[in-house]
Amino acid sequence: MKTKAVRLYGEMDLRLDEFELPEMQDDEIMAEVVTDSLCMSSYKAITQAQKHKKVPDDISENPIILGHEFCGTIKKVGKKWKDQYQEGDKFVIQPNIGDIRGYAPGYSFHHMGGDATTIIFSDQVMENGSLLKYNGDSFFEGSLVEPLSCVVGAFNAQYHMKKMYSYEHVMGIKEGGAIALLGATGPMGFLAIDFAIHGPKKPKTLVVTGRTQKKIDMAARLYTVEEAKKNGVKLVYVNTRDIADVNKELRKYSEKGFDDVFIFAPNEEMVTYGVKMLAFDGCLNFFSGPADQEFSSRVNFYNIHYNSTHFVGTSGGNTEDMKQSIELIENKTVNVAKIATHILGLDHAVETTKVLPELEGSKKIVYTHKKFPLTEVDKFDENSDDKYIRELKSIVERNGNLWSGEAERYFIQNAPEI
Repeated sequence: MKTKAVRLYGEMDLRLDEFELPEMQDDEIMAEVVTDSLCMSSYKAITQAQKHKKVPDDISENPIILGHEFCGTIKKVGKKWKDQYQEGDKFVIQPNIGDIRGYAPGYSFHHMGGDATTIIFSDQVMENGSLLKYNGDSFFEGSLVEPLSCVVGAFNAQYHMKKMYSYEHVMGIKEGGAIALLGATGPMGFLAIDFAIHGPKKPKTLVVTGRTQKKIDMAARLYTVEEAKKNGVKLVYVNTRDIADVNKELRKYSEKGFDDVFIFAPNEEMVTYGVKMLAFDGCLNFFSGPADQEFSSRVNFYNIHYNSTHFVGTSGGNTEDMKQSIELIENKTVNVAKIATHILGLDHAVETTKVLPELEGSKKIVYTHKKFPLTEVDKFDENSDDKYIRELKSIVERNGNLWSGEAERYFIQNAPEI
């Protein structure tokens, strides 16, 4: 069977190819990808290519399929997996498939990745429990399970003493405590705001910072102070661009310091003042993955010794985080549609991935079977010559100018095939 896929051959060498998939084996599963969410981690992969930990050395001869935030349906099930998976099942993928080399779909494999029409899952994926069933309302929300799981995993990885001087730790953010989300005006930061407000453990105080007022205003519009208050959370947005002493300024909202601090940008200065912001037994999570292998910052060991401050670094979510994220989306506890700001077809995935850091907005959703230019979901042309575009605009407006399951179904039915 032929497939179309975006493949990586070398640094910034991305190509949309059509090629023949091998014959599926009895211990494999063939699947149709419907959506893939473009991720900055993929941009790191294409800029580093073979230097990236997860990218094989031989991609110039054996290119890999890009994309690890994808959702679709199962087309064909090998004999080994007939009792666990059925044709027509919706799925999402946990990219951390337990490969000893650190390899993952979207970075490392020739026949499985998100920017493709049809793929084949190897036995290893199912053996590791990484092919997960998903019953959500839309495919695009399924593509956002993985990024949400990264946030869920970060919150779950936090820990605090059960009581003072205890060596027993309670996992997760401190319930009823104070959280600071530093540099949290990108898509992952937005998900963290949503999860902090609506998740199972809620803080009493939530401070969100950024350096670009337009992005802060967008966050405040999507995640309002009033909505947070309804959930028992005092939410404050702060632009830190012109603040000389961020620690001093933010302590106005939590004088004792913050129980949980999350760093959403690989910025040395941010880490330094984030460490200073920690309360007694405070936990700092360095969420943002730096490209620089020598990235470092000053750490106050006095506070580690006397104030029991501690540090966590998380990279992605595990399978349990994925399952929790699926449930949050299926139950509409967290509204991931708020971060789906653009859609596009597979024909524009190469050029869009190459310029991801330059693009405004949040998540860009690729519909892998469609031909469609990169388009903001609230900017469809009401004067378009295409009747389906005008109707699409109407659907988006009915859904609060957000992409939705209704919009997706109409788009899939009417947009041109690739």
